[in-house]
Amino acid sequence: MPTLDHLPYLFAMLLFVIGLYAIVAKKNLVKLILGLIVIEYAVNLFLLLLGYRGGGVAPILTRRDAPAEFLARTVDPLPQALILTAIVIGLGTLALVTALALRLYDRYGTFDITEIKKLKG
Repeated sequence: MPTLDHLPYLFAMLLFVIGLYAIVAKKNLVKLILGLIVIEYAVNLFLLLLGYRGGGVAPILTRRDAPAEFLARTVDPLPQALILTAIVIGLGTLALVTALALRLYDRYGTFDITEIKKLKG
């Protein structure tokens, strides 16, 4: 039985599954793009949860001889840096996929993948 501590992880997994369903089951390019966005946010949320520490402090040392209890309470900054990188990469991916979808719409007049496969022009 999951506890309340696992609830944010379950929410991230639920978001990932919703995005994966949108990518696999939907035939509309706009819905596929939205599914991709939801998956990106789910991964970012999961990375954020990995770096979370209750009662944690920023890892900024003001003196050389930091006490061990201070070092034990510091938050790991690596997941935060990974999330910032993932946001930038996700934005570039989103721009590329949206541009491709708009070009396909201009050429075929529809966002439906099955109609685009039938036209072959």
